Amino acid sequence: MSSMEDIFQIPPPLGLGVGYGIIVGVGALFAVGMSLTSWALSRYMNEVQDSEMFMTAKHSVKTGLTASAVVSSWTIAATLLTSTAYGYDYGVSGPFWYAAAASVQIMLFSVAAIELKRRAPNAQTFLQVAKVRYGTGVHVVFSLYSFIYQVIATVNLLVGGSAVFATMTGVNRDASCFLFPIGVVIYTLAGGIKATFITDWIHTVIIYVIMLMSIFAVYVTSDVIGSPDRMWDLLHEASVLHPVDGNASGSYLTMRSEGGGFIGLVFVGAGFAAAVDSQLFQKAIAADPRSTSNGYILGGICWFAIPFVLASTYGLAAAASEHLPQWPTYPNRMNVYELSSGIPMPYAALAIMGKGGSIGVLLTVFMAVTSAMSSETVATTALLAYNLYKAYIDPNATGKQIMTFSHWVTPGFGICTAAIAVGFNHAGFSVGFLVTAIGIFVDSAIIPMACTIMWRKQSKAAAIIAPLSCSVAGILAWVLTAYTHYGVVNIASLSANLPLVAGNMMALCGPAVLTPLITFTKPDHFDWTILKTQIKRGDDEHVTLHGHAVEIRNAEAHGALMHNSAEEREEQEALLKARNRSIYISLFLTLSFLILWPIPMYGYSYVFTKTFFRGWVVMLFLWAFFAALTITLLPIWEARGLLRTGYWHLTKRKRVATGVPDILDGTEARKEREDVASRSVRNGHVNGNNDRIME
Repeated sequence: MSSMEDIFQIPPPLGLGVGYGIIVGVGALFAVGMSLTSWALSRYMNEVQDSEMFMTAKHSVKTGLTASAVVSSWTIAATLLTSTAYGYDYGVSGPFWYAAAASVQIMLFSVAAIELKRRAPNAQTFLQVAKVRYGTGVHVVFSLYSFIYQVIATVNLLVGGSAVFATMTGVNRDASCFLFPIGVVIYTLAGGIKATFITDWIHTVIIYVIMLMSIFAVYVTSDVIGSPDRMWDLLHEASVLHPVDGNASGSYLTMRSEGGGFIGLVFVGAGFAAAVDSQLFQKAIAADPRSTSNGYILGGICWFAIPFVLASTYGLAAAASEHLPQWPTYPNRMNVYELSSGIPMPYAALAIMGKGGSIGVLLTVFMAVTSAMSSETVATTALLAYNLYKAYIDPNATGKQIMTFSHWVTPGFGICTAAIAVGFNHAGFSVGFLVTAIGIFVDSAIIPMACTIMWRKQSKAAAIIAPLSCSVAGILAWVLTAYTHYGVVNIASLSANLPLVAGNMMALCGPAVLTPLITFTKPDHFDWTILKTQIKRGDDEHVTLHGHAVEIRNAEAHGALMHNSAEEREEQEALLKARNRSIYISLFLTLSFLILWPIPMYGYSYVFTKTFFRGWVVMLFLWAFFAALTITLLPIWEARGLLRTGYWHLTKRKRVATGVPDILDGTEARKEREDVASRSVRNGHVNGNNDRIME
């Protein structure tokens, strides 16, 4: 492999101190801050880090934090880097197709998330459902698909993050791959999935703040561009200097783009690959039942803004300013390696905003890498703890034993993925290649996994045969299309749009035909109530009940009070309504994003006028503000009672007799505690014969 000097055309504009300072310093700041937050929640709010709190946050996370966690999980390094590269390559169509094709899965997933909450309310992982329903064979197959995706997704984070930091600061790529996970591992060990949710929110808020600063800098204040009209003029000049092959009139200012359309198809498949990721189910499991649907739909709408706005800012800025003297590689254009590594984003920031812009990009990439890695770490820990250790090594493992196992898996996962990322870096794999190819390997499991929780008739044979055979078919379609069209099979040919479309679509669509064909030869008739009786919560679980920590000792007592409960029936009815609402909203948004909005503009071959482009930029600003304000303020509003409690502890206000603070407006807080206790009782978490009240 070539040296860094041979690959990147410019020396790092920032020093080593900046790179290591962000990776180590900011990472340490989050590690210490989130560890202290977890301690405070445990000390003052009775959030004891038992196995249930560590893995599921007691199924209590509300809409705002769920939405921010979904946004954070979906915002990987490739979201920022690859979408920007597509904006540079294809103009306005690239950011839109990336955002639309990769956001609809979040909203459609809301339906599966609600069904999981309805049918397996005590599950710690989705894969437990597969084991109870089908047994070992299907469980192992689904677990392998999830595990492979989680490893590759985490490796992709480290590959993309290390490339950007190496380009902009000169830090060693191998070293950064091992340094990124350190802070993540520390605060994940301290706070589990609850710490992940909180850090997800903080990271996402920082990303949105930098996004708003960027769009104002490029379209309002920059001396290089500074207005939508100037951007339109520069993109028109760029279209004349190097027209885009396959775009209407070779223009960057049109949705009629063959390359952009292919990107949409590729990311419909690559985006659905993330539905195989057990961390997405893990967020659904941790969400409060009544918040799940709204959290995922709102998260999908808000996530759309990140690639759409950032790529329409930095990607278009890169295409518009590459022929100007301010461009870092001027008079040369970016080379293939720089493009595949997602470097248009940091180069554009450097050209438009100087070193300050480069630092903003580095912070954005750092937030994306670490927050998404935290989610993957918790999900992989849960996967191995419940679906390997408890399922096959020690079926009678206690909650404390599971916690001990988890505390070994968490750092082990960080070390292993860092080592694999180093190998991928030296082998020449780029962030763009990994994010577009992963769907070919795992998309075939999506339909069988969805049917596991949504279709009682799917057979065990279909759940095994369909994903495995369609993965093989997808890989063959990918490789053979590359060989047929380019005469050689290598990273370059496999990264081309047509082979990626062939592989992703074969893997995604094949099970839609094969699963019902196999099922109807011998359909199953699964009884959903089995999931409620056979999947139980941890035996070390604590719940907060009227100011006391209640420790549940007997797992067999769980579910004892679930029968004939009017409150439980009301909750089930509410979840059913939420599922139906999710179906309608997600289908409408999917049709809008993939057909109703882009296809008329594609078919008409419309090239944006200067006036139309102004309106397009106004829409970018509106969407950016809506997403940023929603993700920033909604979790604060929903946590207002908790924040008042924290304020009471900090200012040492008087305590009430029970030992729980009578916070400022205590009515709402007391109602919240009573609701939590009520849900705990009716879900079978408390049994009078097995409880021990702990002061």
